[in-house]
Amino acid sequence: MTKLCPHLKNFDKSKMVLLSAFPKFECEECIKINSKWLHLRICQTCGKMLCCDSSPNRHARKHCIDYGHSIISSGEFGEHWLYCFEDDVTINF
Repeated sequence: MTKLCPHLKNFDKSKMVLLSAFPKFECEECIKINSKWLHLRICQTCGKMLCCDSSPNRHARKHCIDYGHSIISSGEFGEHWLYCFEDDVTINF
């Protein structure tokens, strides 16, 4: 059993920003610099869609560092998890 960090323990899943909220599936920051991404992540604090750590620019992690938005979810169809950058904890649901 995964031990939850304080960020995920207090996260209200009923207020989760879902993939269905996005008209386009693209990294907002990669589009600005004409770059490519591998997978997408959704910031659960502000709702930005950004690229993952396997992508060249790692915009989701940079966003966490710059703004302190620790919780992301997958921006990929069929994936149902949350991740906390600050505590390196993932939960599946």
